[in-house]
Amino acid sequence: MSTAVPPVIPVSSVQSVESQPPAASPAFLSFVSRLNESLRNGLSQRRPWAELVDRSAFSKPESFSDALVRVRKNYSYFRVNYLSVIGLILAFSLLSHPFSLLLLLGLLCSWIFLYLFRPADQPLVLFGRAFSDRETLGFLIIFSVFVVFLTTVGSLLISALMVGVGLVCAHGAFRALRISSWTNKNKYPPVSCPF
Repeated sequence: MSTAVPPVIPVSSVQSVESQPPAASPAFLSFVSRLNESLRNGLSQRRPWAELVDRSAFSKPESFSDALVRVRKNYSYFRVNYLSVIGLILAFSLLSHPFSLLLLLGLLCSWIFLYLFRPADQPLVLFGRAFSDRETLGFLIIFSVFVVFLTTVGSLLISALMVGVGLVCAHGAFRALRISSWTNKNKYPPVSCPF
């Protein structure tokens, strides 16, 4: 019997290279930078909370048109504070319903990883099939419609927004306008209001 020599298996030695953490993509860094700048700019325009809840400034409006004028002016003046209140109501609503919060986080993550921060030159490949940008966008839109409208997430968000907008409108309608505070403190031009 002849002895067969087993074939030689090529072996390569792995050089020990210190692994470095993956660098964040420029698109992600730009997004975070713009988000940080926008938040700082927006929060710098908020009014003092003590002025917002000053009980001596509340009075009953004389008419419905007076209430609408008050809502418009107060929205222009307390815009950032009102948006913060609505955001807190939405956050409380989502934290009290963790399943809806998880669904929204999953939806947000799918948009971020599958569409926003995916390199443009690389198609999405799932289960051996490459998906174009149009197919990915279509899937994400259908998934978003499903999550928002066919689960309890949509009704939760709409009800929280309605409570927040109702609270803001009630505050704006019953808070009297002070002309001196408008002329001295209003360094930002009033914005149009959809009311």
